[in-house]
This record gives sequence, C-alpha cells and structure tokens, in this order.
Amino acid sequence: MAPNVDHYHRRITYLRVSVTDRCNLRCIYCVPVKDLTLLNHGDILNYEEILRVLQAGAEIGIEKVRLTGGEPLVRRNFVHFVESVCQMSAFKDVSITTNGVYLKEKAQEIFDTGVRRINVSLDTLDPLKYAKITGRDYFDNVWKGLKEAEAVGFSPIKLNVVAIRGINDDELLAFAQLSRRKPYHIRFIEYMPIGHDNRWTPEKYISSDEIKSKLESFSPLHKLPHLTDDGPAKRCRFESAKGEIGFISALSHHFCSTCNRLRLTADGKLRPCLLAEDEVDIKTPLRSGCSQEDLKCVFQRAIAKKPKRHHDKISERVQCLRSMSAIGG
Repeated sequence: MAPNVDHYHRRITYLRVSVTDRCNLRCIYCVPVKDLTLLNHGDILNYEEILRVLQAGAEIGIEKVRLTGGEPLVRRNFVHFVESVCQMSAFKDVSITTNGVYLKEKAQEIFDTGVRRINVSLDTLDPLKYAKITGRDYFDNVWKGLKEAEAVGFSPIKLNVVAIRGINDDELLAFAQLSRRKPYHIRFIEYMPIGHDNRWTPEKYISSDEIKSKLESFSPLHKLPHLTDDGPAKRCRFESAKGEIGFISALSHHFCSTCNRLRLTADGKLRPCLLAEDEVDIKTPLRSGCSQEDLKCVFQRAIAKKPKRHHDKISERVQCLRSMSAIGG
C-alpha cells in the first residue's frame, strides 16, 4: 500500500498548516467563551521546522498545502515563508486562508510568491454585525482587501461564511447575490461544535439543505461538476452569475469517505480528523534531531490514525476539545 493511503483506501494528499494560533479577531465561533490561552513562542514551530515537515509530507505524497492560522498574516515574515513553500516543486497547489484584515497591504506580495487561490473568512456584509461577530471594527479593511485581491489577479477568491441561526441567517441570500455580480466563490459552512468551551447549540445550527432551499426559493441553482481542487464543497451557480456558491456539510452530509487531509497545528501536532482529538506529535522528533525518514514515519502514523468517520451524533457528543483557533481553519 502506498505510504499516503490510509486503512480505508483514502489517498491523503492535502495538508492544512497552521503557522500561528494568534489572531487579530475574536470570532464568536472560533475562540473559547472564557480565557483564551495562547501558545508560548517556543511552543510554536518555526518556519524551518515547518518546511522540514512539508518536505517529509511531499516525499510521502502530499500535493496540496493550505496555510492558515489563527491568522497567518499576523506572523512576522510570513510572505517570505510562503515564497519558500511555493518553491517546493512537489506541491501542485499552495493556498491561504485569511480573515482579510491585512489583505489590502499584503495581496500583491502574496500573489508575487506564486499563490493564486485565497480564502477569506467573512460571515456578514454588515459592518456593525461584523464587529459583533469578530469583536473588532475591521469590516472596511476586509472589503478593501477583497477588492485588492481581485485587482491583483487572485482566482478564485473564496468567501468562507459560517452560517449561524440568529446571527447571520438573514444574510444568506445577500451573500448568494454577491456571487451574481462578483467572481467570488461563496462557501456556506455548517456551524460545528468545536472546542470544550464553545457557544454552539443545536438551535444555532443551520444545515446546508436548509440554506440551499432558501436560496432556491429565490432563484434556481444549477449544479456544477466536481473538480479535483473543490474539496468537500458541493458547487452550484445562479444563471449568468460571475461567481458560484458552495456548501460544506460537515455535519448533515459528512464527507469522511473522501477526506484526503491532515492538519498540522501551530504547536507541531499532526491531526488526522478535525472532529476527533487524536493527534500525533511531530515537534518532539523534529527537535530531537530526527532524520527525514523518521518524519515520514510520523506522517504515516498520523495517516494510520485517520478514523473511518466522525461520530454520527456530533451535536450530542463533542469530540473536538481544542478551539478552532488552536487547530487552524
């Protein structure tokens, strides 16, 4: 069996890398309700260590990398690091997820590294509601960042929208309408119960089916073919729209059978499944002088730990105790 194939015959080709647990926002679904404990500087992998992990991943079959946080753009010298990642020939695709606050200033620099695809987390189009959701008054910064990203040539630009009843469910159609006039890929993400001290309740959860039904009551949605870089999103489009709409249904229609990813946390853990606590420590071997072959073996242990699927009744049994800000988006 190939080194990147798990026990359920899934080929693991995608690594999401959190470069920091720091963020300049305090989103209600991402950080704990009470105290937010941040990692010490020495507990976070440095760029050289991450590059070693990426090289080991490349050697066992990782082809796609997404750089996340926290907020990756708050980490010093991040763009230079991105350039190093893009120079690794094994990776067919390198992309970034950001909250967009610093995107206006950094868009051209990031584009010049070779990155072409970018995801921006944005859960509302209302500046006042944005401040309520994120704890910060940065909506205008994000909107200017999106315009700059479009101007310099990023494509696609994806907007990640976590749908929460009573918070932004009145804006679902407005986001969908944005895809008519802008070449943005709107991604509606089901609100997940992540973290031991989260604000998730069943009443706040909205399924992708419900969102899609609301949009279709306005105008028909046309299904789009699945592409290899789509990940779990089910894609569709309004007639004559410049952009498109996608639904990521981690709870209502789990995509475990096709999951091809691992996550590397900022503190050096390989996480086989977002919604399960199992992790494999790769930082300790790194800092103990291990060989590249040893790192590849750590990757294979993480791949071997990938579960067949997450728990059926995730709303009743939270398995992910780390907050999203600690895991990486």
